[in-house]
Amino acid sequence: MTSQTATSTAPRTPAAHPLDPLTADEIAAAREVLEAEGKVTEATRFPLVLPDEPDRHTVLAHRDGHPVDRRIRVTLLDTQTGRAAEAVVDVSARVLLAYRDLDAASDGQPPLLFEEYETCDEIVKADPGWRAAMAERGITDTSLVIAAPLAAGHFGVAEESGRRMLRSLTFLRCSESDNPFAHPVGGLVAEVDLVERRVIRLIDTGIVPTPAECGRYEAEFNGPERTDLLPLEIRQPQGPSFTLDGPVLRWQNWRLRLDFNAREGLVLHQIAHRDGDRHRLVLHRASIAEMAVPYAEPDPARNWVCYLDAGEYLLGRNANTLRLGCDCLGEIAYVDAVLADDLGRPETLPNAICIHEEDTGLLWKHTNIFDNFAVDSRRSRRLVISYIATLGNYDYGFYWYLYQDGTIAFEAKATGLLQTSAAEPGAGSPYATEVAPGLLAPFHQHLFCARLDAALDGGGNTVEEVDVVRLPTGPDNPHGNAFTTRATVIADSGDGGRTADPAAGRRWRISNPGSLNRMGQPVAYSLVPESGPLLLAQTGSPVAERVAYATRHLWVTRYRPERHYPDGDYPNQHPGGAGVAAWSRPGEGLEDTELTVWHAFGPTHLPRLEDWPVMPVDSCGFALRPTGFFDRNPALDLPRETGDGSGTHCHA
Repeated sequence: MTSQTATSTAPRTPAAHPLDPLTADEIAAAREVLEAEGKVTEATRFPLVLPDEPDRHTVLAHRDGHPVDRRIRVTLLDTQTGRAAEAVVDVSARVLLAYRDLDAASDGQPPLLFEEYETCDEIVKADPGWRAAMAERGITDTSLVIAAPLAAGHFGVAEESGRRMLRSLTFLRCSESDNPFAHPVGGLVAEVDLVERRVIRLIDTGIVPTPAECGRYEAEFNGPERTDLLPLEIRQPQGPSFTLDGPVLRWQNWRLRLDFNAREGLVLHQIAHRDGDRHRLVLHRASIAEMAVPYAEPDPARNWVCYLDAGEYLLGRNANTLRLGCDCLGEIAYVDAVLADDLGRPETLPNAICIHEEDTGLLWKHTNIFDNFAVDSRRSRRLVISYIATLGNYDYGFYWYLYQDGTIAFEAKATGLLQTSAAEPGAGSPYATEVAPGLLAPFHQHLFCARLDAALDGGGNTVEEVDVVRLPTGPDNPHGNAFTTRATVIADSGDGGRTADPAAGRRWRISNPGSLNRMGQPVAYSLVPESGPLLLAQTGSPVAERVAYATRHLWVTRYRPERHYPDGDYPNQHPGGAGVAAWSRPGEGLEDTELTVWHAFGPTHLPRLEDWPVMPVDSCGFALRPTGFFDRNPALDLPRETGDGSGTHCHA
């Protein structure tokens, strides 16, 4: 991973550290070791190449200048036989440490390859049954047809067990640059075996008129452009206030390490805040570890649609190269990412990560009415660390925020194009919004899951569920105005799945019982959720089995280095039950120990007419707020700033 500013592309040499991002040489070395061991043929592909992160004790024990053992986890797939395997390679010693075959029926399938998108398109278009179904719909020229490759899911069908599959919807275009989601071919699904390279089943529920109206969103189709928008410039004449030394990022009192991998995209390590002369750990690791997008249509041609965008499609590999003034505005530093392609060879994604500062309004202020109305205030600034990934029709922005008051926050911004289906114009649907004549945008959910490896002050942590409760009117509360808080310790893994309750102001307090603040209480941060519906698919349904993490807003599990993702290592075509569902059986104590907090959140999207043909950003997220972690407001030492550039200070 290399860094650059908006005006410089000079790479930096990262320090040797256990959490350093993978380099091109290390990725190449992993492939070379596997080749030397006879594990690579012409048919071998590399669906997943990830750093094999050391456990937190190894990381904390590391000292600068000491040698580092670097390991990579590699998933291999033979495209001719469908056999898959997982390997661990020590690229420092150039040794194959472990190798095991994967059982597709029980382990699940490796994530999708980029080349399989084209393979699926070719297989579908060559199928006689599909061509006949298209001809019945009056479509014989397939040059502008898109056979969209979509993850198959798992529905307990015996004929699908062990197969590497995709299911394909079909879309038309008026031209090569047209929006295909304006023209879905209704009622037609091709189920594809990628190894046998054939359509194994064709679902045709009947001919529906294909929507004809174009859904162009480009400026030339929607003019004339407005002329009353004046320039907005964000300038920092002396440069930004952050520094980037390889993967180590420092800003204000914050310090952390950046990483970027193929599956999760952006990962933040060792997030610490300076308090006096101490750097105090808050999180050992933070990432968005999964994102499910289940759809609501029960029709046989659509009732299987549920995407796992991290585990099936890979968020990191689908990341964008960011552009100054478009994706990021201001004084920007960009960071490149080094990933592996389908052949296991390194490739660099330029400008994968954007880092910049934003003004976010008032931080604190007081007008002292007892001192001649003296005013003192400070403006709030935050550091933004972000990237954007495109998964088919949707584009997602992922934004981590660090604030001067010690808050850590995350925001996901969903935009892009709606997934669509066809219907008789004007017929409508109880499961979708008709956004253009005969064009349905189905109801669906975006269910993210954050992985937060808690590490407050580096010791054992405990999580409590904190509610606000009203007290009954009585002798101790004669006017009925009293309320207090009720804290429930999440003590056992069997109690680790929790649900948000906005009526109770519910939040979850993560504390360190071994580290006390000046009032003698454990230091803590509170996870403050944005409450929204959980997974709406029925309990016991195939979707609920595979997306079990989204049946609760919070899961608390013991930290273990092999617990990577909330839905397991290989959710593609997996029957479900892996991940937090397996780790939340009773019996593991959760008090004063190393914990991972998994937070599920996200919008239930009932599309609007205003979401077509391109969707304005829809945001969701959460915050981690210090709750007795500091002994007082940590932003009291901020300097006064001028208010308008004229030299007038923000105090009187």
